[in-house]
Amino acid sequence: MDEYQIKAYLLEAVTRRSQGESLATFEHQPQVETWLQQAYQHADFELDEPLRKKIFRDVRAELLGYGPLQILLDDEDISEIMVNGAKQVYVERMGELRDTNITFEDDNHVMRIIDRILSPLGRQVNYDSPTADARLPDGSRVNIAIPPVVLDGPVITIRKFLKQHLTIEQLIQLGSLTTHMAQFLQACVAARLNIVVTGNTSSGKTTLLNNLTQYIPGNERIITIEDAAELSLRQKYAVRMETKSPNVDGSGAVSPRDLVRNALRMRPDRIVIGEVRGSEALDMLQAMNTGHEGSLTTLHANAPRDAISRLETMAMMAGLEIPLMAIRKQIVSAVDLIVHMQRFTDGSRKIVRISEIPRMESDIATLSDIFVFEQTGMDAAGRIEGKLRATGLRPLFTPRLEVAGFKLGGEIFGAV
Repeated sequence: MDEYQIKAYLLEAVTRRSQGESLATFEHQPQVETWLQQAYQHADFELDEPLRKKIFRDVRAELLGYGPLQILLDDEDISEIMVNGAKQVYVERMGELRDTNITFEDDNHVMRIIDRILSPLGRQVNYDSPTADARLPDGSRVNIAIPPVVLDGPVITIRKFLKQHLTIEQLIQLGSLTTHMAQFLQACVAARLNIVVTGNTSSGKTTLLNNLTQYIPGNERIITIEDAAELSLRQKYAVRMETKSPNVDGSGAVSPRDLVRNALRMRPDRIVIGEVRGSEALDMLQAMNTGHEGSLTTLHANAPRDAISRLETMAMMAGLEIPLMAIRKQIVSAVDLIVHMQRFTDGSRKIVRISEIPRMESDIATLSDIFVFEQTGMDAAGRIEGKLRATGLRPLFTPRLEVAGFKLGGEIFGAV
């Protein structure tokens, strides 16, 4: 018997002992281990110890976890897992894409793992509904796509939920920002400025947002709104809200816009939106303009200027006949600061621009950079070289920082 045949034999033996009962729960683990040992001894296999341990690990993962993916899910250095059909599995580790030696038996094996992911949520994928979003019990986000919308077999993309978020001190050590930038952002959050964190995919927006929320005073009532709960607030009066996907019949969905509207009735001191994606942008802008100062959110954008354009587009998705210029004025009035992050080719993530939106000039929202990252090149190892620096400009909202008790020295803004 080869390795696959031995695995199949042990799987069948344990499944038969379980009489078809679902084993994917923690309390079944000791019983599964006993049945596995008995099946192995009964078959009288003679395997060397490393191979036996590998086969036992794979069988346990198939019965109790997510098959070949389980070892990747257990690896804390891996942030994303990508399955492109049965024979190609790669991961993001330390910010870089890397191949693995993990494979599935065939596409049917991938589909069994997909079913393992979706079944507890009461969802499924098929020819008529070939895509789905899901979440694992640990909070990791999953996207699934199967034929006919993908051509080379089922695709699974898992963004793992990090149990330990990077602290602001760790981000400073990694070069994502400077101590002066951190002091400035702390003052802005405490002074109740409205802040939008922007960046491309996997640039570290949520990690930074999570750190910014730690600067919110503990006596404020905070409402967080997310598609999948990732923020970990330590404040006593925090309320966490999460969107809901539609039921199988298409009913019962709760959108971010529904939650933003509901949050306004919950006496919030602050509203924190994990990511603005659509029409909820209009409600968020109105909240920022009507007394809910100190709101925080993220959105996908390639630059601060693009972020303004995206906010305009998303606000127009609300379906109300509001002139573009009125929306633009709302953005300038509501958003005080844009913090733009970028993921570089070497896997590093940095705040590359902190910009104020001071005013409108000739119907255009102006941007004033307070901090910037200047790339100077790359070293021999392919690492990005550059400098995070202040531009020398003080923001127009400096008096608000001073009223809040933050008298930032000239050295923070690059004064000589």
